[in-house]
Amino acid sequence: MTQSGKSPEGQVADAVKDNWVDRLAPAASRPYLRLSRADRPIGTWLLYIPCIWGVLLAALHDGNLQLWDFWLITASGAGAWLMRGAGCTWNDITDRHFDAQVARTRSRPIPSGQVTVRGAVLWMAAQALIAFGILLTFGPTTVMIGVASLGFVAIYPFAKRFTWWPQVFLGLAFNWGALLGWVAHTGKLEWPAVALYLSGIAWTLFYDTIYAHQDTEDDALIGVKSTARLFGDNSPRWLWLFLGLAVGLMGLAVWAANTSHQLALWAALMGPLSFGLHMIWQLRRLDINHSGTLIILFRSNRETGLLPVLFFAIAAML
Repeated sequence: MTQSGKSPEGQVADAVKDNWVDRLAPAASRPYLRLSRADRPIGTWLLYIPCIWGVLLAALHDGNLQLWDFWLITASGAGAWLMRGAGCTWNDITDRHFDAQVARTRSRPIPSGQVTVRGAVLWMAAQALIAFGILLTFGPTTVMIGVASLGFVAIYPFAKRFTWWPQVFLGLAFNWGALLGWVAHTGKLEWPAVALYLSGIAWTLFYDTIYAHQDTEDDALIGVKSTARLFGDNSPRWLWLFLGLAVGLMGLAVWAANTSHQLALWAALMGPLSFGLHMIWQLRRLDINHSGTLIILFRSNRETGLLPVLFFAIAAML
């Protein structure tokens, strides 16, 4: 909020209040930063965290945590920020007509007229090219893995038009970093990374179903599909299922990554345990009819994902 109590000009309805874009960014850059969701950082965290999981679990697997891994983790953060921005820009280009009909999204830069479609395309390309430059430092195998994710990124905005499960496509795209981080460290793809990736997809189904309940009425009016609409009042039962899958698959990934060093194994298993406990905390506070609670719970998934990061890091250093 400004000192006068009014929202900054062009602020997006669901942006974090008093965010750095509205307060500090040059006025000319704000519409583009809003297009990239820089004023709503939770999406960057949700894309970035699986990358860290992948790097740390791979280091636990071969017992070789090294300085290179700190570069991988740092560079993955920059890449996640850029690719989340490019992906959100693509999403807003494809959804501009839908967004104009939904109360929560009509203030976004394209439907509100802050950015033209041509400007958005150029901004998307710039972000993707810089991210690709970072990816080139990870090695040729990782580059191929990274490029392969673009198919899911391209399809996701259209998924809600043809399936009740668009959150699956979001999960496929958002958790690719678990594979990327593993391959960047080890140079090859192994099945513990796949189990970790599947765990992330189940987690995405959990948090994005919560998120999607904010828009069920508008989505029904314009014909947009989601797991929130599909499950309706049965959502809590499905969320318990996704919780169980996410925790179980992460536990399997940890067990497969390290079965020889018992202390490190038990430390790492605290990751999926704390992960699950935080999701249980969310479910106990869930109210699918209260938008304020839904957005708070959705944003709390940064902490959900960082808990395994903490325990994986401890285990990799033992």
